[in-house]
Amino acid sequence: MADDAKIKAQVYKDPRPAETFTAYHERVRDHGPEWIYEVVRVATMLNALLLFRARGFGSENVPDGPVILAPNHASFMDHFFCAAFVRRHIQFMAKSQMFGSGPLSWIYTHGGVFPVRRGHHDDDTFVSAFKILERGGAVGMYVEGGRSRTGTVGTEAKPGIGRLALESGATVVPVAILGSHQVRNWTRGRFPKVLVQYGEPFAVERVERSTRDQQQLVADEILSRIQAMHSEMTDLGARRATKVLGERARARQLRLAMGRAPVGAAETTDMGARPERAPLKR
Repeated sequence: MADDAKIKAQVYKDPRPAETFTAYHERVRDHGPEWIYEVVRVATMLNALLLFRARGFGSENVPDGPVILAPNHASFMDHFFCAAFVRRHIQFMAKSQMFGSGPLSWIYTHGGVFPVRRGHHDDDTFVSAFKILERGGAVGMYVEGGRSRTGTVGTEAKPGIGRLALESGATVVPVAILGSHQVRNWTRGRFPKVLVQYGEPFAVERVERSTRDQQQLVADEILSRIQAMHSEMTDLGARRATKVLGERARARQLRLAMGRAPVGAAETTDMGARPERAPLKR
């Protein structure tokens, strides 16, 4: 919207050397999130529920074991919205400018967040993410890379998330977040309703060393699933989408209570095994 609060200009390159972030990576590779994670989670969840009337649907799709949560990105609050409705400790990649001196940097690091050195090819970030997944953890990574300025889901997926899925073999859960791009309007006394939908989990066949084409194919598939969920919620509108998704959740619970096969069991595709396969049409 034209009268939305302005977003600060993006800084696309961090001039600090890679060694600046070594300690942050070492901590997340050796330690899971500490007590501060739950403190922040409770505080931000209350904020999300009370101020933004946030609602989450499909959180049962987030399995135990190694998992990659892949949300769209439109707000600095998306980390918290994505993690609010699941009991797993989600360790997000975050832009390197968030790390430095001060209490917030301490909270990020001890809460399990790890840096992506912006404007550089950063293999340290992937080493950290693979370590977390190897120990059965949960990694959060935005499929679009940067933040959307309009609230619409981007049209181009970054291949990095495809690499992480392929070379780890971890389950992927696409996540669609609606309404978060207007969270910044709290400065004007406006608090949008935010919806979070966790999609059906899926996995790809593990590949030891994936190609760029393989990575992009998987990334495109993840983005396509996010776009479908986000588009449906947008078309319905927040109020109607809340009702429709709530009805689906109750129907799913009923099916499970009746002993039917659970909906949302992770499917495995062979996109990694056949990199020549063309991306799905949207």
